[in-house]
Amino acid sequence: MTPLDNMKLSKQQQILFKQKALQWSSGFDVCMLLDNNFCVNACHLHDVEFMMATGVKRELKCTTGNAFEELKIFQQSSTQIFGYFSYDLKNEIEQLNSSHQNGVHFPDLYFFEPQYFLTIDKEGNIIGDKNLVDEIEAVELINQTKIYAPILMNERVSKSTYIKNVESIRKHIIEGDVYELNYCVEFFANDVELHTPDVYKSLINKSPTPFASYFKYYHQYLLCASPERFIKKSGDKLFSQPIKGTIKRGVNEAEDTQLKNELLHSEKELAENLMIVDLVRNDLARSSKTGSVQVDELFGIYTFKQVHQMISTVSSAIKNEVHIIDAIKHAFPMGSMTGAPKIMAMELIEKYETTKRGLYSGAIGYITPNGDFDFNVVIRSLQYNAASKYLSYEVGSAITFDSIAEQEYDECLLKAKAIMDVLGGKD
Repeated sequence: MTPLDNMKLSKQQQILFKQKALQWSSGFDVCMLLDNNFCVNACHLHDVEFMMATGVKRELKCTTGNAFEELKIFQQSSTQIFGYFSYDLKNEIEQLNSSHQNGVHFPDLYFFEPQYFLTIDKEGNIIGDKNLVDEIEAVELINQTKIYAPILMNERVSKSTYIKNVESIRKHIIEGDVYELNYCVEFFANDVELHTPDVYKSLINKSPTPFASYFKYYHQYLLCASPERFIKKSGDKLFSQPIKGTIKRGVNEAEDTQLKNELLHSEKELAENLMIVDLVRNDLARSSKTGSVQVDELFGIYTFKQVHQMISTVSSAIKNEVHIIDAIKHAFPMGSMTGAPKIMAMELIEKYETTKRGLYSGAIGYITPNGDFDFNVVIRSLQYNAASKYLSYEVGSAITFDSIAEQEYDECLLKAKAIMDVLGGKD
């Protein structure tokens, strides 16, 4: 498809159009909106500002077992498809299992071909059907001055238990079982009635990120403000951009600069990032031409509204004989959400965590008709089941030998600040 004539939108026009598209799409059983929020992508790997996929022509829902092979068959038709890989597909890739509680119950894998689809490119051009654009433009936005009362989230793991578990994980590191482990905890609430489009708008306003997404799957929802890309394919090139290293924003420009410099020179954060970069290089090498794996940027510091992040970019050239779904499978789940070595890290995650991660630590995105794709890392996200009225979010951090448990807990709370503010009714 080509850009529509006279349909290049200014930034303010795009913001309004996105809001109308969200309201219009949320009336369907299934929809996915992917939003860059005008952010700068690491290494400028950015050509799409916004995508809307609404309604279902056909869909694939899988449980762990043969999901990747079923997706290969589903993806064969020359259409654009949207969907996700849940973290628990790890059990299909490796000899692992998951037995923890799961309050949201997304399928392990889901993809769909939408009835309605449009894109806004990075220049502000709308690409799609003119009649669809006109219908969305005609939407009258509903403004609610009070969306919901503050929601009290319960901790699945107490702070004291968290600290105890971090110390146990550090013992595994000392004994050489792992070098790094991403340990996550859940916060949850029952009997919650949520107007998801308004909560998502509040979350994105509070924390605009380049890999945000609003996903409705019948009565289950993902409201995602992720800053991290898992894997992207463009032509014969693969890219992965792991995040390891987080620090708060300063109250003024001088403090902001000082904090960025502190992050850039933190031996602990540099070590965390480098370990995951090495893991990602190994993951991409399984699908790539010999000698093509390279680190395009190491320890890049990128600023978001809530935090500064350390992002590295790894790229490679995919082998001609490798199926695109296998290229994703070979790198899944992403090393930034497991640790290293990956298999042992995932085994210990099951030992110390108490919640089945599900869509959290998975990836959501799209595959184009020509086999290109782009998937984020599902973090900084709310998961909600409207039928059971169960609301959940998870946060985590990388535990290394140098980790101090209290500081790791504070990092988790920092990452969840935007979500906590939104649920607490703070602007």
